[in-house]
Amino acid sequence: MTVHFPFQNSYSALPDSFFARVAPTPVSAPRLIKLNRALAVQLGLDPDLLETPEGAEILAGKTVPAGADPIAMAYAGHQFGHFVPQLGDGRAILLGEVIDRDGVRRDIQLKGSGPTPFSRRGDGRAALGPVLREYIVSEAMFALGIPTTRSLAAVVTGEHVIRETALPGAVLTRVASSHIRVGTFQFFAVRRDTDAIRRLADHVIARHYPDLLHAERPYHALLAAIVARQAELIARWLLVGFIHGVMNTDNSSISGETIDYGPCAFMDAYNPAQVFSSIDEMGRYAYANQPRIGLWNLTRLAECLLPLFSDDQEKAVAEAQDILGAFSETFSAAYQAGLRSKVGLFTARDGDEALIQDLLDAMAKNQADFTLTFRKLGDAAADDGADLRAQFMEPAAFDEWAGRWRARIALEPQTPAERRAAMHAVNPIFIPRNHRVEAVIQAAVNDDNYAPFEELVKVLAKPYEDQPDYAAYADPPLPDQLVLQTFCGT
Repeated sequence: MTVHFPFQNSYSALPDSFFARVAPTPVSAPRLIKLNRALAVQLGLDPDLLETPEGAEILAGKTVPAGADPIAMAYAGHQFGHFVPQLGDGRAILLGEVIDRDGVRRDIQLKGSGPTPFSRRGDGRAALGPVLREYIVSEAMFALGIPTTRSLAAVVTGEHVIRETALPGAVLTRVASSHIRVGTFQFFAVRRDTDAIRRLADHVIARHYPDLLHAERPYHALLAAIVARQAELIARWLLVGFIHGVMNTDNSSISGETIDYGPCAFMDAYNPAQVFSSIDEMGRYAYANQPRIGLWNLTRLAECLLPLFSDDQEKAVAEAQDILGAFSETFSAAYQAGLRSKVGLFTARDGDEALIQDLLDAMAKNQADFTLTFRKLGDAAADDGADLRAQFMEPAAFDEWAGRWRARIALEPQTPAERRAAMHAVNPIFIPRNHRVEAVIQAAVNDDNYAPFEELVKVLAKPYEDQPDYAAYADPPLPDQLVLQTFCGT
């Protein structure tokens, strides 16, 4: 049987200025190393056929499946605050779209599939390490309940790519509700192509925000909806200690999904100023800066939409500023509600924000592990908190705070067991710790050994469940295991 993709191609039906038509570059000896079978089924694909040699050739870009209309999307973007008028998919090719079992339109894209007109002298390829990193972290984010692009498959190409050294080449099959970015709007705004901006906005509304189709002011409503989704998304990042690492406008999805897992990382010890990305020398995208940068990116989107708001520039700017003004309130509401849940509070009372901030301050001062502190706090709701005290360099810092916390939770009627269950449902025990991800990559790259990768993916699929057989995966790194920098991978 032939592998069948029930493709639709709404984006490639837009004007030619939106993309370049380009086929993947064939590779010599593709080999499937991981198929996300559950996602394949959700997309209406046959996982058994995808695991055949024919399926591997499609997932590596060696064969273009029937019905595909491969394109590289055009976009611009601010990279670390500096505007680049043309970026685009330099190593990714969108094969087409499918309607999944929930009726949601999803892009299927090959990442690392060869050069495109947007490659800017690059080879358009991906090394195995970054492909595995994106597979691991994107699927972990999905399991954590955070909106994200997904990973359908990882394939080694049988060829090497040259970076600092020769590395095994690979292709990731990425799935997204779309790959439209803030930078997509910027591409047309810098060219003063208002018709294209309107066409793109109409496409986005129809695809992602169909309830706005009959809004009185649809473009205003679109900006407001994107602002709300981004504010809530970034709040959710902070609540699990996630650092995107490269929040350029071309990496900011208008659908509200996390996209582009380059030098991303999860914190071990809590530090609001934490930066892992090797290219973020000034800390622009540090953990605590992410909300501010999110609003900055959305302001760039608003600038693109101004011509659709009004012919009166001052009026359009005032209206956009009013919409952007909702970001901070939406973010704060989502973040504070999430923090209350993390510390086991079922109601909001005066003093809660200060109480929680005191915990965060003590964690930062005492280098407490972010994930384990909150997880063990759930246990402390039902025991004396001895395990949690050990997370703090000076346990007395926790003792002082814990007395106030216990007085606060005593004001609510939930039993200790109920509170612990609720806290464990929002505080993961397993995250993609940097040292684990690096160990998996080294085993695959150096020894062609994917058993550690498979095991890590399996553990991370159930981040909120105690898994006694894999308890070591919850451990923070030893001093000699610390990962101080992560890399973009291009």
